[in-house]
Amino acid sequence: MASEGLTTNEYIQHHLQNMVLGKLPAGYAREDGTVLQHSTWTLAEDPAEVSAMGFWSYNIDTLGWSIFLGALFVFLFHRAAKKTVTGAPSGFRNFVEMVIEFIDTNVKDVFHVENPLIAPLALTVFVWVVLMNTMDLVPVDVLPLMAQKISGDPELHFRVVPSTDPNITFGLSLTVFALIIYYSIKIKGITGFIAELTLHPFHFKNPFLQILFIPFNFLLEGVNLVAKPVSLSLRLFGNIYAGELIFMLIALCGYWQLPLHFAWSVFHVLIVLLQAFVFMMLTIVYLSMAHEHH
Repeated sequence: MASEGLTTNEYIQHHLQNMVLGKLPAGYAREDGTVLQHSTWTLAEDPAEVSAMGFWSYNIDTLGWSIFLGALFVFLFHRAAKKTVTGAPSGFRNFVEMVIEFIDTNVKDVFHVENPLIAPLALTVFVWVVLMNTMDLVPVDVLPLMAQKISGDPELHFRVVPSTDPNITFGLSLTVFALIIYYSIKIKGITGFIAELTLHPFHFKNPFLQILFIPFNFLLEGVNLVAKPVSLSLRLFGNIYAGELIFMLIALCGYWQLPLHFAWSVFHVLIVLLQAFVFMMLTIVYLSMAHEHH
């Protein structure tokens, strides 16, 4: 087991570090005493090396699993679509149609403007986030231990839940944020978008007062606008990250870990689905607001 010989604190810290690929600077002294003669691209061995690598480093495990799960979603749904025939669907096709109808109903209830992008976007967000969150239900030591055996490195860091990495959740939310800005400008025009940020919520008929309150309006509306991607990303990250921590603590319970893991997994399924649903619904709501004229 990967936790053999580790204290509780070391075990948790080891499991919370991603497989980070980055460039260490020349002259950096590594944990084994090696001093690098040149700037070197390598895998980080500890948090200090992750910090030394700086901004341009990559969480290989997060990227790999998120891309794999996204490709799995595309493959399965494309395959189900190709096999669609007239009549009542069965098996996996029936499940896919249920998911699509569920998404379509929620989009129609919230989004009242014609836009062919919103429903496919909502479907992608929901299914992709569900798949990423579901990786949290896999016992915490199984896939990391397999990666260590395959690589031959018993100290290899390997995390398998992409949504516990804020890089992924912020990446998703920033994409939604970019769409909010795009449609706000497209629907209202650049002047309408600027007016929305500077003439609300305090609006006066007196031009002098209106100009006077522009900085206050911009501050309030700016915070409201920036809070959308921040709340989207942190809500998803925080809930799944907390669930991952509980699974790690359960893994330290010896023989009791199997029943405890099962009990927490049953409850955590609700969190997995709920957080994906919340992320999808907020995406629809924010884009609906971007299409509204005030």
